[in-house]
Amino acid sequence: MQNAFNAVKSGALGLAEKFTPVLKSSKFKESGVVTPDEFVAAGDFLVHHCPTWQWATGHKSKTKDYLPDDKQYLITRNVPCHRRCREMNHDEKNEAIIEVEDGDGGWVDTHHNCAAEFDKSPDDAGGIMSLNEKPPVNVSELAAADDDDDDDEEALDMDDFAEKLDVDDDAAVDLVSKVDRNQDAEGEGILHTRTYDLHITYDKFYQTPRLWLSGYDEQSKPLKMEQMYEDISQDHVNKTVTMEPHPNLPPPNMCSVHPCRHAEVMKKIMQTVEDGGGQLEVNMYLLVFLKLVQAVIPTIDYDYTRHFSL
Repeated sequence: MQNAFNAVKSGALGLAEKFTPVLKSSKFKESGVVTPDEFVAAGDFLVHHCPTWQWATGHKSKTKDYLPDDKQYLITRNVPCHRRCREMNHDEKNEAIIEVEDGDGGWVDTHHNCAAEFDKSPDDAGGIMSLNEKPPVNVSELAAADDDDDDDEEALDMDDFAEKLDVDDDAAVDLVSKVDRNQDAEGEGILHTRTYDLHITYDKFYQTPRLWLSGYDEQSKPLKMEQMYEDISQDHVNKTVTMEPHPNLPPPNMCSVHPCRHAEVMKKIMQTVEDGGGQLEVNMYLLVFLKLVQAVIPTIDYDYTRHFSL
């Protein structure tokens, strides 16, 4: 019944999106939404500093004219997922609610304080964003530094990038840990694990980024819907996360984190940063967005950006 309801809702929103005008003027500071141009700028910033992400074109029949032809959506491939969500011990002290102004209970981060749970091996790079501390760095300074970069220079080394953010040694990010689906199944020392391809698209109706997931088992075979739901926080399955048609690709449907609350939560995060004496610029949007959705997919180690607290 829930799947049927989600399908009807998805169809209705798809129709509404066709009649929604493209956002032209920036409302990032005011509402937490972004224009297509701001989405592209944030995507360029992500790709520049985290080369595991790349721009993609998608199917020609689904090209969005409000985005550049060669920058229709972002993708990162072969992201490891070492264990199922049920293997994580639930603890209420790890929960945190990011309040929003509509009185609907806010966004629940079910793994708010359990970043250490993912630090058991050098290959675990997933970090959880904290909203309870002042920022250790001024993110606006980082954004300004990016503006001074020469486009012809090489992308900033991630070790230097982590040092610029003044992160602790214990939170250093290992960028080398990518799982190759084509590795020899009989090889010694190979960790057999599920992998995911992750996409970030621009949702014209909600005017925010949207995350999509496509999973594969240890033999590189596509995961079924029920299997992918094993890797998603059960508080969000069939609610925040549903199976829907990808806006830039033909069928089959893909698993997606619904964007209906993204703008509200991003606005709250911006306010938190400002209260701590920092400033969140629009080109940092996707880096913070990736921290935000970590609460939904805590066992998928996609976050190769960096650890920072807001």
